[in-house]
Amino acid sequence: VLSDAGWERMAPLIIGRPDQKGSTGRDNRMFVEGVLWIVRTGCPWRDLPEVFGDWNSVFRRFSRWSIKGVWWRIFEAM
Repeated sequence: VLSDAGWERMAPLIIGRPDQKGSTGRDNRMFVEGVLWIVRTGCPWRDLPEVFGDWNSVFRRFSRWSIKGVWWRIFEAM
């Protein structure tokens, strides 16, 4: 759902990239796709399809990114 061009614009703004110190996100693009799925559908986190990973893990990561301002940086860039 996320275009390659859109991903290329936002990829440098995310945390948990392989080029950074600390823990690395397993699949950052799939995580963002899962968040977009939640936003588009309006479903509760518990209904997130398993293809995006464990709903609770995705939710906790979403929350951490929110606290750290990652989503604001992405919104401003897009």
